[in-house]
Amino acid sequence: MRIALIHALKHSIVPIEASFAKLWPEATLMNLLDDSLSADVARDGRLTTAMTDRFLALGRYVASTHADAILFTCSAFGPCIEAVAREQEGMPVLKPNEAMIEQAVARGHRIGLLSTFPPTLQSMPQEFPGTVRIVPKLAEGALAALDRGDRAEHDRLVAQASRDLRDCDLIALAQYSMAPAAAMVAESSKLPVLTTPDSAVIKLKQLLAAKN
Repeated sequence: MRIALIHALKHSIVPIEASFAKLWPEATLMNLLDDSLSADVARDGRLTTAMTDRFLALGRYVASTHADAILFTCSAFGPCIEAVAREQEGMPVLKPNEAMIEQAVARGHRIGLLSTFPPTLQSMPQEFPGTVRIVPKLAEGALAALDRGDRAEHDRLVAQASRDLRDCDLIALAQYSMAPAAAMVAESSKLPVLTTPDSAVIKLKQLLAAKN
């Protein structure tokens, strides 16, 4: 199986590849990175028609390579990814957080959504059903620390921010790049913590097994 991984942040690549190595090592991975996607949505402050067109172009390119599925790892682009899924009907196209959201909704009513990328806190809450309450929280400065190569400072800031979510039932980490901080977040918040990469790989493997 060839799985196309499409990234808007370079920091997503290592966590998702680690999850595939652990849970589905037989899969063949194809990485596409366009970090201008994240820069442009942060600049514009919203998802534009032009941004959707760029995602559709990525989906068409992947389809031309005869990939079996697409997994997007960029959590701020839900409507753009949905447009790709509609156009590429017949190919599994996963938003990065689908599986984690399903787990979170099954386990809690008040869900702390912790992010390091501000646009995610605008788009991702809409992906949750109205039956739960989302409490958004931005880990200020964490992404900038990761951009500098300071993983330890990133994780410290994420864990520190999680303390403001202690009145929630659980915490969902919105970015793939946040997954390595999960243990620190659990220790700091004293809450269950869900991450995205493992759940996404498991769901994708199940979808393709059912299809074949």
